[in-house]
Amino acid sequence: MNEVTRLADELVDALLIEEPVLIGARYGLRDGQDRLGDPSEDAQEKLRSIATRILTTAHSLAATVAGSDRLTLAVVEQQARSLIDRVDTRAVEYTVTDMFIAPAGGLLAMLPQTSFAEEDHAQAYLDRLAAIPDYLAAAAHRHRNGVRAGRTPVRRLVDRAVGQLDRHLADPTADPLLRTSWDSERFASTRDRLVTDVVRPAFAAYRETLAAEIAEHGRSTEQPGLCWMAGGEAAYALAIRVHTTTGSAPDDLHRVGRELVADVRAEFAEVGSRVFGTTEHAEIFERMRTDPALRWTDGEEVLATARTTIARAEQVAPRWFGRLPEQRCVVEPVPAAQAGGAPPAYYLAPALDGSRPGTYFANTALAEDRPRYNAEVYAFHEAVPGHHVQLTLAQELTDLPLLRRIADVTAYAEGWGLYCERLAEEMGLYSGDVARLGLLTLDSLRAARLVVDTGLHSRGWTRERAVEYLCTNTPMPRSEIETEVDRYIAWPGQALAYMVGRLEFRRLRAAAKSALGDRFDIRAFHDLVIGHGALPLSVLADVVTEWAATPGPSR
Repeated sequence: MNEVTRLADELVDALLIEEPVLIGARYGLRDGQDRLGDPSEDAQEKLRSIATRILTTAHSLAATVAGSDRLTLAVVEQQARSLIDRVDTRAVEYTVTDMFIAPAGGLLAMLPQTSFAEEDHAQAYLDRLAAIPDYLAAAAHRHRNGVRAGRTPVRRLVDRAVGQLDRHLADPTADPLLRTSWDSERFASTRDRLVTDVVRPAFAAYRETLAAEIAEHGRSTEQPGLCWMAGGEAAYALAIRVHTTTGSAPDDLHRVGRELVADVRAEFAEVGSRVFGTTEHAEIFERMRTDPALRWTDGEEVLATARTTIARAEQVAPRWFGRLPEQRCVVEPVPAAQAGGAPPAYYLAPALDGSRPGTYFANTALAEDRPRYNAEVYAFHEAVPGHHVQLTLAQELTDLPLLRRIADVTAYAEGWGLYCERLAEEMGLYSGDVARLGLLTLDSLRAARLVVDTGLHSRGWTRERAVEYLCTNTPMPRSEIETEVDRYIAWPGQALAYMVGRLEFRRLRAAAKSALGDRFDIRAFHDLVIGHGALPLSVLADVVTEWAATPGPSR
C-alpha cells in the first residue's frame, strides 16, 4: 500500500466516523456498524482536524504522483475539503426537518435498511439502538446552540419533524426499527426491549425539545433561505462547493437556470402541440396534472413498465458503452412502510459484499394518483444507463482504493443521471411523446432548481414565491412542488448539483468531439467518464481533456 492509498483509506475512516449509518446502509459496509455519528461540537472539530491533516498531506504529495495515484489524490483533496466545508456550515444546528438529512429522520430512514450476515452484525445493531439517546441529546444540544447564535431552522420544517415523530410515537407496533430480524430469540427480545424502554423515550424527549424549545425560534416561510440566517451567505457558498465541486456564484447559477427554463418551455410547446393540440403552457400543464388517461391503473402496471423500460435500455446500451455492469438491475416496489414519504422512484447501489443487488425501487403506493409519463425518464436516470451503470461499474473497480469506488460527489453522480435522461433520447429509448413529456417535466424541474435554490438562499425569496415559480414553469402538481421547495429549503445547494453536473458532461462531450473530429467514439467517451469512479468536475475535465489530446485510434 503506497502513501496515496493509505491516505485515501484514512479518509474513508473519517467519512465513516461522520456518517456510519448512511454510508453503511448505502454500500453495505460493516466498519462502524456498531455506532452512530456524533453531532457534538467536540466530535465535529476532531473530524475537521483529521480532514485538515489529510488535506495538508495530500497537498504535499501532489507534485510526486502520476497516473491513477494522481486521480486518487485529487479525489482525496476534494473529499477532505468537502468534509471540512460540511463541518463549517454547522448545518446540524439548523437542519430540522422530516427528511433523512435530519437527526431523527435519518435514524428512522436509514437504520431499518441494516442487513445482517452474521451474529456480530446483529449485536452491532443492538449497540446502535442503545446509542440513540446520546445521539439525539447531542443533536438537541446543537439545535439549542444554533438558536443562541442566530442559526435557526425554519418553523414549518420543525413542525413537520414534530409531526413525523408524533406519527412514529403514536403506533409502537409499526416502529420501523423493529423490522430488522435475526434468527435468535435473544436478539428479538433485546431489540424489542431497547426500542420500547430506551429508543422511543429518546425520540419522545427529542420531539419535546423541538416543540417546546426550538420551534418558536424558527424562521418563517417569509424568510426561509440561508441569507436570512446569521452567517448564512458564507454557509451557502460552502454548500454550493460541497454539492457542485465548483465555486459557482449564486447569481450566475440563477441566470443560467432562467435561460434553461425558457429553452424547456419551447420544447413543451412543440411536444404539447402533438399530444394535446395546443402550444399554450398553462393548458399543457393543466392537462398533465389532471388528465386521468395519464395516470396508472395500479401498482403492478408501475412495476411492469419499469421492468420493460430497463430491459429495453439494457438491449440498446452496448451500442453506446464498451463496458457495462456484470449484474443486471433488479426492480422492486418501495417497501410499504416507506412509500408514503418516498419519491416516485430511486436507486440503491449494490452492497460491496454482494449481499444486496443494485435495485431500482418504484413507488407503487397510490399509483392511481401518479402520472405515468415520468416512468421512463426515472428509469433511465436511476437505472440504465444512469445510476445503476455508473455506480455498479465503480464498485467493480477493485484495483482502486475504496474511496474511489464510493466517493459521494453529488454533481458527478446526479449530473450523470441527468445526462442520461437526454442520452436516452439519442439512444431512441423513449416510447413516444407522452414519455417525452416526462423527460421535459424533469428537465424543467432541474433547470428551475437553479433559479429557486439560489432565489431562496441568496436572493431572499419567500417560500410562496418559490412555489409559484415552479407552478408556472413545471407541470408538477402543487402538492409535489411544495414538497420540492421544502426540500430545497432544508438542504441548501444540493438541488443545484443535477444541472451543474449535466451541463459539464455535455460540455466535455462537445469539447472532446470538437478536438477529435472523426476519431471521436461515443462508446469510448462514456467508458472514460464513468470508468474512474466518481470524480470532482474539475478533475473529470482534466481526464477528458488529456484523453482527447492523446494521439491514437478512435477515442
